[in-house]
Amino acid sequence: MALHPDRLFPIEASARAIARRLHESVAGLPILSPHGHTDPRWYAEDAPFPDPATLFVKPDHYVTRMLYSQGVRLEELGIPARDGTPVETDGRKIWRLFASHWYLFRGTPSRLWLEDSLERCFGITERLAPGNADRLYDTIAEALGKPEFRPRALFERFNIEAISTTDSAIDELKSHQQILASGWKGRVLPAYRPDVVVDPERVGFHDGVRTLLAMTGQLATWQGYLSAHRERRAFFKSLGATSTDHGHASASTADIGTAAAEALFARVLAGPAVPEDAELFRAQMLTEMARMSLDDGLVMQIHPGSYRNHNAPLFQRFGTDIGADIPVGMDYVRALKPLLDAVGNEPGMTVILFTLDETVFSRELAPLAGHYPALKLGPPWWFLDSPEGMRRARELAVETAGFYNTVGFNDDTRAYLSIPARHDTARRVDCSYLARLVADHRLDEDEAYEVAADLAYNLAKKAYKL
Repeated sequence: MALHPDRLFPIEASARAIARRLHESVAGLPILSPHGHTDPRWYAEDAPFPDPATLFVKPDHYVTRMLYSQGVRLEELGIPARDGTPVETDGRKIWRLFASHWYLFRGTPSRLWLEDSLERCFGITERLAPGNADRLYDTIAEALGKPEFRPRALFERFNIEAISTTDSAIDELKSHQQILASGWKGRVLPAYRPDVVVDPERVGFHDGVRTLLAMTGQLATWQGYLSAHRERRAFFKSLGATSTDHGHASASTADIGTAAAEALFARVLAGPAVPEDAELFRAQMLTEMARMSLDDGLVMQIHPGSYRNHNAPLFQRFGTDIGADIPVGMDYVRALKPLLDAVGNEPGMTVILFTLDETVFSRELAPLAGHYPALKLGPPWWFLDSPEGMRRARELAVETAGFYNTVGFNDDTRAYLSIPARHDTARRVDCSYLARLVADHRLDEDEAYEVAADLAYNLAKKAYKL
């Protein structure tokens, strides 16, 4: 199973040699992970990871959704159930089940990341299988008990310069405060995620808004609500935040004026919102958040296009983030126009767009980012977060937007040990793309070295103000 040193490089000998040289120049660069979903408690408490299944299987929706699609019940994987249904708690049994279904991951990016993590972190170079599952489980479990495998030590071992968690607008950020108070030098930054208090169709919206207002001492008025967001954003920023994060069902934005917004806020706060009001409120709030970013300097990330919790019975039993978020087609050109009319021409503004609909890369996103000073393109996300998706994104976007209207690569991961693997995958894919440009005499090799470093490190550092 040992990973081939030329994996993901071009087949052609001349281009492969160029890709090797380019990758060697960026392989050791620090990792910036400004769009992550790791748990800040890991870094605050610095406790050992409990077992291999908790580390590799249970938190990774790439893994759990594949297993579920082949008939493995989430209870068997130890996923906690809302209704109190008993679930498997024996990590070894979960690992054995995972090993018996390893073949499902053939050809997937999940296998690439998992094998990279097993080799890079634990020196495991044999393919996971039922026959070696217990032995490899013991190897990993023994390592996890050592100080060098605690979260902070791994942070430093992975050469992570900064990582951003994703935190609710009403999170008290106690873990982030604990990290800062500890004196540890690792940069773990919160990101302001207000979805629970801007989406009237979300479970807990009304309770969330009440909590938001209570935390800030604001009145339940439109202006009080906006002021509450400003206060919370300032609090996040005081703890190191440089960005906000918005995961809406669509990319719709709106700018309906103060009087109409006041009336809309009163309607959604009064009770269950009709779908039209819910969509309009989310759209208005994206524009309001953009204006706030113009004022406070927080970088704005928008990643629409996911039909959240598509599997209703599973959502009712297990809640969010169980792998049933499905991509839908998106319209960005018309949807973003109100927001772009408000802030799109501001050179000091940064709005980073993500997509799950790669058909819009060349038709909509690249032309938009290739024109508006405020827009930048994020890397492929979720289902496109693969070697093929990364390559296609470069091919579709660069011809119109160039490299410098993108933010390079940042990973969207919950699985901590996969972070170096995912960054190395992106660096290999980008070096391969650049090598082909050099081999085709479309780019000089000295320029390719500069671009490779920019895609791996410099663009993210600049875009996210790190």
